[in-house]
Amino acid sequence: MSYKKININTASPGQAQAKVMIVYTGGTFGMVRNKEGALMPFDFALILEHLPTLRNLYLDLTVVSFDEPIDSSNIQPSHWQTIGQIIFDHYVEQDGFVVLHGTDTMSFTASALSFMLQGLAKPVVLTGAQLPISEPRSDARENLITSLEIAAAKKNGRPVVPEVCLFFDYELLRGNRSKKVESRHFDAFESSNYPPLAKAGVMIDYNNGQIHVPQKERPFKLRTHFDTNVAILKFFPGISENVVNSILKTEGLKALVIETYGSGNAPAIHWLKKLLKTSIDNGLLILNITQCPGGRVEQGKYETSQWLKEIGVVSGADMTLEAAVTKLMILLGEQGVEKAKELIGKPIAGEITI
Repeated sequence: MSYKKININTASPGQAQAKVMIVYTGGTFGMVRNKEGALMPFDFALILEHLPTLRNLYLDLTVVSFDEPIDSSNIQPSHWQTIGQIIFDHYVEQDGFVVLHGTDTMSFTASALSFMLQGLAKPVVLTGAQLPISEPRSDARENLITSLEIAAAKKNGRPVVPEVCLFFDYELLRGNRSKKVESRHFDAFESSNYPPLAKAGVMIDYNNGQIHVPQKERPFKLRTHFDTNVAILKFFPGISENVVNSILKTEGLKALVIETYGSGNAPAIHWLKKLLKTSIDNGLLILNITQCPGGRVEQGKYETSQWLKEIGVVSGADMTLEAAVTKLMILLGEQGVEKAKELIGKPIAGEITI
């Protein structure tokens, strides 16, 4: 996948306080209206025309943009690999990174990057917008300015937020704990099971006790092997045997995420028990994630989840669906099914509470 790179220095020569790379993938953020009034991607070389206040940040900016911006509904693991490779290739020379991304799959990308960038010790901030940067009431300007501040922020010479995170509507969330919950309002993301890493007001108030502390001895590595033989099955009253069976019979399927009720409950129906148990016995990894936006799976709390535990379904605890799916893809791609069963319930990047 090809991309282009430009440099924008918002400070006087030699006066830049930090070097930050912006990776523009596409999405609503970078749209402007042409003469006919239709939205089209804008040229990031002209970013200072849209955001003159960038000059007040005193940053040495490098902008990398995909030659063909991607609608985030079209995002695939190959795009995650490209983003990860860009960050990896420029990791030493940059102080932080801001990834501009469409909102629809931003939490999937944030989760994937958190697992891909092993040993990360610098900020990678994903952000975007609900309205294009060219619109009068756009949230794009505030989201980008604050994301750049966070990516550049240091205390005692060290990055303040050395992890993959997501900034939107004045809140900084851990990337693999985030979930899109709103399509029409600016507060589009939430993190029900983990507190915000920071809140932006007159000042940026960092929640230092919740921010990841990197291990000094852990080298920075890029993980790029994905196995996409994963499916999602959401339970609902009236779900049929034929539907479940057709999913379980999918050729090449290695892992199934079941979205259950409440604290991990599923209908205790004979045919469902039989189908799931047979699949597990045949090597399928089945991971239990709650449909609720908050809370966690507690298999065995009720009879309707005890049977899942007994047949070998793995608890996803308080992982989001986005984190569960991308984590499975990484583990399956690198380790295979048996090792993935062992590792899926263990934290890699703060995505799960033990």
